[in-house]
Amino acid sequence: MIIDGKNQPSLERFRMIIQRDRIRAAARSVLRRSVDGNRLVFFLNKQAAYAGHVSFSAPEGESPLGPIQVNVETENPEQLINWLAPQPEERRRE
Repeated sequence: MIIDGKNQPSLERFRMIIQRDRIRAAARSVLRRSVDGNRLVFFLNKQAAYAGHVSFSAPEGESPLGPIQVNVETENPEQLINWLAPQPEERRRE
């Protein structure tokens, strides 16, 4: 399956799920490791995606149905990662 989006709004639902499921830190880590030049290449668990959740997966062996491969091309991968999964703000001590 190929879904072709031309701008950030095509990733808005993905971003919303990352925030809703409170996995920003884990998502940042996976996304930063997935940078390959001007692309992000990562894998999602198909069963979790069907249920409306984001669960990052290895390319092989973690899911009996196989993973979903996601390829995102961008001029600025770091900026996209910061938009998808912003760094949590440090808590202020009072």
